[in-house]
Amino acid sequence: MNTNVLACIDGSEHTATVCDYAAWASCQLGAHLVLLHVLHKPEPTMLLNLSAAASLHAQDDITAELAALDKKRIELAKEQSRQVLEHASAHVTQAGFPKPRTIQREGRLAQVLDQYEDYSQMLVLGRQGTNADDTPSRLGSHVEQVIRTTDKPLLLTTGEFKKPAKVMLAFDGSDTTRKGLDMLAGSPLFRGLECHIVMVAGPNPHNLELLEVARLQLETAGLKATSALLQGEVKKNLLAYQQKQNIDLMVMGAYGHSRMRQWLLGSITDLMLMESPQPLLILR
Repeated sequence: MNTNVLACIDGSEHTATVCDYAAWASCQLGAHLVLLHVLHKPEPTMLLNLSAAASLHAQDDITAELAALDKKRIELAKEQSRQVLEHASAHVTQAGFPKPRTIQREGRLAQVLDQYEDYSQMLVLGRQGTNADDTPSRLGSHVEQVIRTTDKPLLLTTGEFKKPAKVMLAFDGSDTTRKGLDMLAGSPLFRGLECHIVMVAGPNPHNLELLEVARLQLETAGLKATSALLQGEVKKNLLAYQQKQNIDLMVMGAYGHSRMRQWLLGSITDLMLMESPQPLLILR
C-alpha cells in the first residue's frame, strides 16, 4: 500500500500553506511526506532564417551561442528548483515534522503526477500558483487539469494554514459522495475532527433517511457527526453553512465522466473552488 502524501509546490507565496497542510495530512495518515517541484521544460530557442548575405560561419556562431544560453537557462532553473525544495523542506522541519523527501522533475504537472499514481495516497496542491493574482477566485493554471486526470484524493489549499477541526461533506447520495462518506468513516485523516454532512435538496423522507444513515455510519466509526438538510440554491447554502459552522475543510466530489453528470456536479465543484474560503478535498 502506498504511504506517501505528495505535496506539489511551485515556490510561490502559497508554498508554505501547501507544505503545512501536507505535513498535517501525512501526520494524520501516518504517511511519509514528499515534496515535488516540477520544472516546465523550455523549448529550445529557434534561430530565424538569416538573409542570404549572412555567412554560414556567422549562423553557426549564433546557433552555438543560443544553445549555450539555453543550457545556462536550464541549469539556473534546476538550481532555483533545488532552492525551492530546500526552503520548503526546512519549513516543514522547523514546524516540528520529520524531514520530507524531495523530488525534482521536468515536464507538465499532470503528466508527472500520472507517473506517481501508485506512489501516493493523497495529493496536496495550492489553488493558486505563481501566476495567480490577488483574486481568490483565480485558479492556478494546472488545478483543473489535475482534478480531471488524477484518481487520488486531492487537497486544494488556500490562505494560511489552520489545523482542521471541522470537516464538511457536501452530500447528495451519489456514488462519489458515498465514497466521500466512506473515506470520512474509515480514514485516519479525519480522526478527532467534527464531521458535518450537508445536503441541499427537498425535505422528503428519502433525503432525510439518506442523511440519517450517513450520520449513523460516521458515529459508528467513532466520529462526532452532524447532518443538515437545506433547501434552496446549492452554492449559496453550502457557503452559508460553511461560514456559520466555522468549517475548516470541505469534501466534495470531482467532475463526473458523463456529460450530464459533469454539468451537474462539475459546475458546483467549480463554484466552490472559486468561492469557498476554505481548503477543499476533492474526491473521484
